[in-house]
Amino acid sequence: MLNGHLDTVSLASYDGDGLAPQRRDGKVFGRGAYDMKSGVAAIMVAANVAKTHELRGDVVLALVADEEHGSAGTAEVLRHYSADAAVVVEPSGLDLVLAHLGFAWFEVVIEGIAAHGSRPDLGIDAITKAGKFLVELERHASNLTARPSPHPLLSAGSLHASVIDGGEELSSYPARCTIGLERRTTVGEDTSTVEAELRSILEAIARDDPDFRYTLRAGLHRSPFAADPDHPIATTISRSFERVVGRPITRRGERFWTDCALLADAGVPAVLFGVDGAGAHAATEWVTIDSLRDTTRVLTDTLVEYCN
Repeated sequence: MLNGHLDTVSLASYDGDGLAPQRRDGKVFGRGAYDMKSGVAAIMVAANVAKTHELRGDVVLALVADEEHGSAGTAEVLRHYSADAAVVVEPSGLDLVLAHLGFAWFEVVIEGIAAHGSRPDLGIDAITKAGKFLVELERHASNLTARPSPHPLLSAGSLHASVIDGGEELSSYPARCTIGLERRTTVGEDTSTVEAELRSILEAIARDDPDFRYTLRAGLHRSPFAADPDHPIATTISRSFERVVGRPITRRGERFWTDCALLADAGVPAVLFGVDGAGAHAATEWVTIDSLRDTTRVLTDTLVEYCN
């Protein structure tokens, strides 16, 4: 299976017309040029060329939607199809990515008591109470990044507060403050790990402050990913890359999440390999044409060797 996503992030964050591709200095510019229309193009051309060979196996093209949010596309594919191996053609700088972090989203609601701003005897300020949690959250985030990684290709996990909301007007004590946060997880961590960490922080604050009340809610979570470096799909791409590019491939891990994790969780051995460029989710986005050509040739060679 060759897997790539058709969706991109917002055009509003692009500097200029993101739907008007520009070709200059050996690059193609535009929203999605790097992440990941280029990979989708490479998949289609590689499969079209490979089918002219006598392949002994089937090739499945999974061109999916929604990877930039909840990955409903790959989840739906996996309800109907499987494969002996998969290549997710996310941009990797022509490196072979064999592991990446997962993530877990949580919402913490700090409860106060609404009252007129002149009545501190009646009100409890949910926003200032939330400040206690944010201080401890920052301390925990620093401790996380200092931990040794359990996987040779991955860094430790991380944590940040993403969204905060609270209060109604300046003259009132806020009854509620809501904090949305994201925890990036490494191998051996999951949503239950993160929930236990957060609950420990919140309970410690509550023990010291009888007016501190909270609700903790788990949201979307995705597993970290780690491939077998000796699986035939990894070794085949490595050989194909050396034949096409003329040098050994670089093997590494990645911090961002991809559909590799969903494939691996469904029992499909997967790796990540794709183009070089920059600007994913940024104001300017581009892919190098040379890397697009190399990616296409490596994928074609990989299909022919693996399926025979």
